[in-house]
Amino acid sequence: MDNAVRPAAVVTGGARGIGRAIANALAEEGFAVAIADVRGEAAEEAAEQMRNDGAPAFACQTDVSDPAACHALITRAAEHFGRVDVLVNNAGISKPGPSLEVTPEDWRQMMGVQLDGAFFCAQAAGGQMVRQGWGGSIVNITSINAEAAFPGRTSYCAAKAAVAMMTKTLAIEWAQYGIRVNAVGPAHTETEMTLANIAKGNFSVEQIQKRVPLGRLASVQDVAGAVCFLVSDRASFITGHSLYVDGGYLAYGYW
Repeated sequence: MDNAVRPAAVVTGGARGIGRAIANALAEEGFAVAIADVRGEAAEEAAEQMRNDGAPAFACQTDVSDPAACHALITRAAEHFGRVDVLVNNAGISKPGPSLEVTPEDWRQMMGVQLDGAFFCAQAAGGQMVRQGWGGSIVNITSINAEAAFPGRTSYCAAKAAVAMMTKTLAIEWAQYGIRVNAVGPAHTETEMTLANIAKGNFSVEQIQKRVPLGRLASVQDVAGAVCFLVSDRASFITGHSLYVDGGYLAYGYW
């Protein structure tokens, strides 16, 4: 399959963790993939590995908190692959801490990456998809924190909840163009970010296992599988939906 006929996907925060698993899974599904990440060298390493495995891929160092960079990313992907069919807004940061100590700079950084980045990448991708004329799919990676509040994570929870509502709004606005917009909300996932928070004592593996009915952390493949489903034809009548990959966390009302 050559680049001209392959559908193309853009994955932000695609160099590591959930993003890299999503990028790899989309490549296995036949997509050419643009890996965007603020860590340019890591993005290039991921793209090179994908190319070595036979999938068209390129890296683009991108700070999604910069709206101009978001639009430049989609423009570059469209020029490179000739199309953009899928956008996965995965870029994110985690900075737990007491709400009384959150600085304006901390707040703006969280909103800039989690919320502004998701919107401006979606805006750019949506415009590209409208011009192409055959629709597309956008998946925003949110979190169980779009529904469940955790202490010490006010800015994170607020940003993820905002992205969940943004998902619904864009879905109903862009349905006329054949663009589906959905979200995937993971629970605690076994990534470098989660393991770092465990090492800092913010929570423990045992706490997660006790609280999650399925008794484990999510794997990055669990999240990637949900994304691949939502961008596929099997989900052609699903839009404006948040799919929580949480092992039953949100459904569990007993402690």
